[in-house]
Amino acid sequence: MLLAIGRLYPGTGADQVDRKPARSYEDEIQLELDDFEQMLELQNERRRRRGTPELTEDQVRLEVEAQERERRARSERYRAGGLGPGAAGPG
Repeated sequence: MLLAIGRLYPGTGADQVDRKPARSYEDEIQLELDDFEQMLELQNERRRRRGTPELTEDQVRLEVEAQERERRARSERYRAGGLGPGAAGPG
């Protein structure tokens, strides 16, 4: 009986219990951007104290993209049966 009510009720389960997300999608995106800016500023503050060049957002993005490409390549090699760097061979 409860299954029939659940199946026939229009909307989602979240609608049925009147559940709303704590923050909107836009708020979540803004928080992520703010977090990134704060982390980059703190990282650059440390770099200034050490006398090393500051990082830009573009440099960070390029580094993340390069790491993601390498991760994908390792994953593809693994799936193809090849061993990734640092992996031990058979016996």
